Amino acid sequence: MAAPLKVAAVALDIAPSDRTANLALAEQAINALPSDVDVVVLPELFTTGFSLDEDFPASVAESITGPTIDAVARIARQRNMAIAGSFAARVAHQHFNRAFFIEPSGEETYYDKRHLFSRGGEHNVFHAGTERFRTVRYRGWNISMIVCYDLRFPVWSRNVDNEYDLLLVPANWPESRQYAWRQLLIARAIENQACVVGANRCGQCGRDVYDHQSYIFNHLGQPAEVAALAPMPGVEILIATLSHDAVEQYRRAFPAAADADSFTID
Repeated sequence: MAAPLKVAAVALDIAPSDRTANLALAEQAINALPSDVDVVVLPELFTTGFSLDEDFPASVAESITGPTIDAVARIARQRNMAIAGSFAARVAHQHFNRAFFIEPSGEETYYDKRHLFSRGGEHNVFHAGTERFRTVRYRGWNISMIVCYDLRFPVWSRNVDNEYDLLLVPANWPESRQYAWRQLLIARAIENQACVVGANRCGQCGRDVYDHQSYIFNHLGQPAEVAALAPMPGVEILIATLSHDAVEQYRRAFPAAADADSFTID
């Protein structure tokens, strides 16, 4: 059995398009965490914030060898923690809302957000990804990721044959849709018999408010026991220790995955 995993959802009050300030705030927040945290989850587009201006990605997008991933990899190595989140990525002439999972060893795993928020015009800003996140094995846990609006589409995160134990969801999900955000996180935990971390931003962007909207749920969809920290202005942190033994014992007692439908995704 794998050891318990200590996870931290780190909400940031993101300064629009100010990569330098946002990276500095993220590093300060991570440095305020206890040394035994295993996984840190940052919000969606944590270095730039979320904009639906069609000129937005051209002005802020970068490659995976750019300043955002360079900084995240350095912090992960220094703190001996895996760090997850998403950033605006450029690949040739295309732009993606790209999730990352960076391990302290330097191993990097990426995923491009599949479901773009068309109601707000996100499909005019980014290209949609086509591949699911490749499950990562980290400290004895199998870990998967989706990004924000992906949460509304359960087939995309279906836990086929219990391929993952923990689902990470970086997000920019406003308080006005908080009920849906919380219930969907719970639903993904219950139906997939996996722990779920929803790491939202905090603060305000335009008319949207985001404070106190991060959550950590166990494999039953129940709120995990958390420690809440606010080590500096513009930062909200939840920390929980998750039990792999509890996940495995429940799956053996209630083997729902064995009764699941088989399917393919086009």
